[in-house]
Amino acid sequence: MSNTQYVSAYAAALSRPVEVVAKDLESYANLLRKWQKVQNLVSRETLNELWTRHFADSLQALTVLEESDRLVMDIGSGGGFPALPMAIGSKGMDRKFVLVEPTSRKVSFLRTVARELTLNVQVFGNRTDEIDSRETGVPDVITSRALAALPQLCDWMHPFFGENTRAVLHKGREHVEEIKLARTHWDFDVLTKGSDTDPGGVILTITDLKPRLAS
Repeated sequence: MSNTQYVSAYAAALSRPVEVVAKDLESYANLLRKWQKVQNLVSRETLNELWTRHFADSLQALTVLEESDRLVMDIGSGGGFPALPMAIGSKGMDRKFVLVEPTSRKVSFLRTVARELTLNVQVFGNRTDEIDSRETGVPDVITSRALAALPQLCDWMHPFFGENTRAVLHKGREHVEEIKLARTHWDFDVLTKGSDTDPGGVILTITDLKPRLAS
């Protein structure tokens, strides 16, 4: 399958033609391979599978976003997944991406990609618990991929949740157990969508996140 074909699967969710988005993703890939030599941005085993394991996996999150989603916050952005492919797929829309990443070299990488591809991206070089929504704005959507188990994510996300905020989270085979554990301390609604790229993975959409009141 060609690189363009991986992108074309999500054509309906993209703001620009598939070929243009694929070209920007290739530029992102080139920057990632260059920076990977001095900073571990993705696991070495997946470096040759960027288009399937990282790009397509990230782009699928766009299919659960709404056109009215204007502010997307990504926590623990690392090498930029899923936020940078989503920002590339949304380029030209009235949609801003706020990335939160504490590792300084990764912050430099994220800012370099955003600058060179002229993306509507702001990067905070902090831990999530070091900032608040007065700095970021209240997000319409919070994303995260391969960062932490759901109970910990709920702790980090809750201070940023507004009345209509949704979390769109990439999760793996343990998602059922993670949901069960999270519900010991949190109330929320959740929709589960099977992953297009990982047979055991899902995309969770969480709404109405609130601390569970002691009974």
